[in-house]
Amino acid sequence: MGDDAALLIDAAAQSLRGGKRLRAAFCYWGWRAIIDTRTGATAGIAATLDAAPRQAGEADEADIITVASALEIFQSAALVHDDIIDNSDTRRGQPSSHRALESLHGGNGWAGDGGAFGRAAALLLGDLLVAWSDDLLEQGLEQVTDAAARRRTRAEYATMRRDVTLGQFLDIAEESAFAVSPGEEHLGRALRVASYKSARYSVQQPLTIGGALAGGTDAQLAALAAFGYPIGMAFQLRDDVLGVFGDERLTGKPTGDDLREGKRTALIAITREALAAADRDRLDALLGDPDLAPEQIAALQAMILETGALDEVERRIDEYAREADVALQNASLGETARDVLRTLAIKATRRSA
Repeated sequence: MGDDAALLIDAAAQSLRGGKRLRAAFCYWGWRAIIDTRTGATAGIAATLDAAPRQAGEADEADIITVASALEIFQSAALVHDDIIDNSDTRRGQPSSHRALESLHGGNGWAGDGGAFGRAAALLLGDLLVAWSDDLLEQGLEQVTDAAARRRTRAEYATMRRDVTLGQFLDIAEESAFAVSPGEEHLGRALRVASYKSARYSVQQPLTIGGALAGGTDAQLAALAAFGYPIGMAFQLRDDVLGVFGDERLTGKPTGDDLREGKRTALIAITREALAAADRDRLDALLGDPDLAPEQIAALQAMILETGALDEVERRIDEYAREADVALQNASLGETARDVLRTLAIKATRRSA
């Protein structure tokens, strides 16, 4: 299609570099959690299942890695679109896709508004990545002859896509709707955003997609979901903390970025509830100002700390982690996979980036 089209492919490749790959990892170990109950496998993380017997029609490692890769490409699509919505300049320490494409426009000496070009091109880039994620999902299902596993995997994947899209809308809507919502509802609304935008999408649904591909029973998929949902909630609450207090050198985004973007997170809702009316008005006036100065960021951080909101969010993260661990204890899942899922849970909830 020519050199110009190749520029979009290069931008897609760049968008896929870096990241934690947690969704792919949860998807793979959701699959292993089911497979290991049939094979009796007790091998460590680095082992493969080449020597283990497979049931007829059962997905193998190449299939699950392909499906897990589809999740990572979908995640890149979501991030590309998210950065357009939030007008973010950076992602993972590099220019966000729309900013990189804006620079490409200027570097080539093209006519017109570089910013408008970057946003339009990145919108199409996100759409292309979504299409590729669908292609990879189907590729991963090609060799699976178990029709029920194929259907359930597709259904879980479709639910994930719908939930995260609606969750993203709830997120941007809340930045405006908070003004007419009763104060006592703010925390519940923030947790609803966290549930649909992140908790299900980041942990619970990757686990159940992997479990569905392995042909897991209803009880096994329910056990994976019961573990994954609270870890997903803790994952998002950790993101909320990092969005305000994170170290830019580790997160790849400016410190206090969520404050500049006006994110109405659980951390902010808990802070507002504890503030006197005048301080609450001050917080609302500052939150969402893209030009917040460092001293204003510091003042908002101090406000959050002084109300005890950060301590409360940390308590909720620990509570969610305990709930998830209990869900794993008596689950009919492979022992090795359960151990790895506990390790992944720690990585998801006690991270600094």
